[in-house]
Order: sequence, then C-alpha cells, then structure tokens
Amino acid sequence: MPQTFADPAAASIPLHVISEEQLENWLSEQPERNRSWLKAQGFTGALGQAVTLPDDEGGIALAAIGFGTEKARKRGRFHLAAAAPKLPEGVYKIASGLEQTVAENECLGWLLAGYRFDRYSKQSPLQAELVAPDSVDVKKIEARAAGETLTRDLINTPASDMGPPDLELAARDLAKQHNARITVTTGEDLLTQNFPMIHTVGRAADRAPRLIDMRWGSNGPKLTLVGKGVCFDTGGLNLKPGASMGLMKKDMGGAAAVLGLAHMIMATGLGVQLRVLIPAVENSVSGNAFRPGDILTSRKGLTVEINNTDAEGRLVLADALALADEESPDQIISMATLTGAARVAVGPDLAPYFSDDAGFVSALETAAVAQDDPVWRLPFHDPYEPMIEPGIADLDNAPKGGFAGCITAALFLRRFVTQSPYAHFDIYGWQPADAPARQKGGVGQATRALHAALTPLLNL
Repeated sequence: MPQTFADPAAASIPLHVISEEQLENWLSEQPERNRSWLKAQGFTGALGQAVTLPDDEGGIALAAIGFGTEKARKRGRFHLAAAAPKLPEGVYKIASGLEQTVAENECLGWLLAGYRFDRYSKQSPLQAELVAPDSVDVKKIEARAAGETLTRDLINTPASDMGPPDLELAARDLAKQHNARITVTTGEDLLTQNFPMIHTVGRAADRAPRLIDMRWGSNGPKLTLVGKGVCFDTGGLNLKPGASMGLMKKDMGGAAAVLGLAHMIMATGLGVQLRVLIPAVENSVSGNAFRPGDILTSRKGLTVEINNTDAEGRLVLADALALADEESPDQIISMATLTGAARVAVGPDLAPYFSDDAGFVSALETAAVAQDDPVWRLPFHDPYEPMIEPGIADLDNAPKGGFAGCITAALFLRRFVTQSPYAHFDIYGWQPADAPARQKGGVGQATRALHAALTPLLNL
C-alpha cells in the first residue's frame, strides 16, 4: 500500500529540522536539560541524525533531525527520508527548520521511505508517520507517492507473476480506479489490426503478446504516453549471457513508469486527454522466434532488418508510436529501459532523454531541478542517421560498431513519429543500492519531473 500522510488531527510530536549552521542558535533557545541531552547523544545536526528528547512522563517531548550543511545536501536528496527510519513509532509534525521551498520534496521522500515490496516476504514497516505541513499540497504529493509505488511494485514483481496478461491486469485496475477506458489487442489479432512487429517479438512466448490502449479525459490537450512492456527479455535467439539476463524482469520498466505517471495525472485531475499505449510482450526462445537477418515490415510501412534479436524493445515501441502519431496528439512521450549505452553514459541515477522541442526541454529541466528528479538531455544527432540505414531495408535495429547506441536507438524511434512533438526517455528503472527514499529495486525516473512539467508545457 502507498504511504500517506498522518491525520492532522492526531496527537503529534514536534519535529525540529536542524542544519549544522542553525544548531548553535537553535540550542540557545532550548532549556539546559535539552542541550545536555543532545550533547550526550552526540547530536551535531549532521545529515541523517535523528534524536528524540524525553518528557517528564517518560514519553517523547520532541524530536530533532539533522539537516547537515548546504554542501552535504547537494550530494544527495530526500534528507528527511534518511532520518525517518531512525525515529521510534509515533506521529510527527514539523515544528521548525524546514524551508517551504524544499518542504514538498522532503515530505514526499518521507512517504517514499515507507515503501516496502512485501508481496513475497514480510517487511518491517516505517514506524514514524508524518503530518503534512500546511504549505504542502497533500493531494499532489500523495498522488506522486502512489504513482511511484505502482511503478516500483510492477518492476519488482518477477516475470513469473508479471507477464503480459498481468501487466494488462495492472492497467485494467488503474483504468477502473480512475474511470478510464481500455482496450487490448492480443495474439493473432495484432496481425489483423496491423501491429506486426509487436506480434513478431512476442510470438515465441507461451503468454501472448498484446497492445494495451488506455484513454482518460475528454477535454484539453492530447497527451500520449508509450511505455515499453517487455516483461522478460532473454535476448531471443541472440541469447543474453546469464549475468545480463538476471535483471530482465525490469525490462517492462518503461510501461511501469508510464502507468505510474498516468496515475499522477489522473489522481490530480490534470486537464488533458490522456492516452497510454503499452506493447506488452516476452522476448522468448522457441521454434517460431524471429531470427537475425529477418526483415520485418512495421505498422508505418518502414522495413526493418533484424541484426540482433536482443534489440527488440525499439521494435514493439515502433508500432505503438506509429499508432500514437496517427492521432497527431499535442505531445508524445515514450519511456523505455532501452539501451545499456544510456547507463554507461550517465549511470543509474539520471534519466537520459531526447527532445528537439525547446519548450519541452525548458519545462522539463526546470521541473526536474524543482522536483529532485534528475534528467540529462542527449541529442537526436542527425549525422548519425546513416548508421540506422542498412541498405537492404529502410532501418537497422542494431547498428554495428558499438558507437552511440542510445542515440541510434532514439533516432530509430523518431522515424515512427512524423506529425507530433516527441520526447523519448531511455531510463534504467532500477536502484542498485539502498538510498534515502529509494530502496534497492525498481524505481521511477523522470515521472515526477514530467508530472510537474506538463502544466507549463501544455498550458494547463
């Protein structure tokens, strides 16, 4: 269950957020017994410290959390989340020290620190609850926390329980929650409905491939989100080695991200006509798996030479993007765990994205900083276009040479969007080690930034 704020009417413990620079002044305002207690506990205001002070009845009179120095805070994010697990059970209300400019992100971090993936084993819950400060938009922050929780749960669930039918069920549950409309094209119907590459990539699996199409809203700008839903990627006949296959349950991270973002949009009632497209497949090995050297014809009519069956994500996205573009929406955004090259370039914490739209870039970059949701722009570099043109077909799904892999993948996808503004995110979708508010495992990237950017971008 997603974490929510505590009832503001509940009895609460005053919580003071104290930076190292503020410590001396704050201590000067405290009674001697508090100063002595804090000194005995070694409280210096360093990031992540958490101390409670007793009252005369043996309860908790107040709590103090260290907020470090400005330099230390710049090295990370969600600093209250680092301290929240160290507090004893109780309801806490911030009494001083947290500036309004950072309150929403810090409070969101507290909620995210309570995330537990407990489907298969019992997890100890976060004991400390937080009352939202008056300055915080509770509905918005809880919607973002719930969207992130959905994304994490979907990514963390193994492919044994998160195949294409299960991803469809998750989308249907979300549609039901928000009174959205949903249709699904499955199996051989993909061929009759002209989604040949989605069918080709997923036909070797026991669980049939499908295209999930969800719509919500009837007024406002048209926004279409497209998420890669490869529920497990063996690499196909270009079989991955074991070390590379171990995390492939997360190869539907793009689908998980757009579903989480869709929840944020619908729960906060943004005035858009939202469409979510998810090609959901497994890239498996069997006698009818597609082969290196095959040439496929896409929904758009472009032919694609298959030079590596492990570059399958761009194939299923291509058919979905072509469908999205046929409506000429005001903005198309794709999200996918697409290339290892993106991870080599920027690591797991940054979300690389591609856009040639100055307005989109400005809105996103501003929102990413404000939301502590970092992104990094990479180029649709036109001089690399010949790298994805093999000669025998219109496009090559896996250019040789090893250069600029994430850029050539983005250029490939851009060929299928000709009528609408387009941005592509090549996310990792995985937190490799525990960090404040981001436990090891599946994680959303760029979705909070996008949620915040949509209002200025689409003039909502």
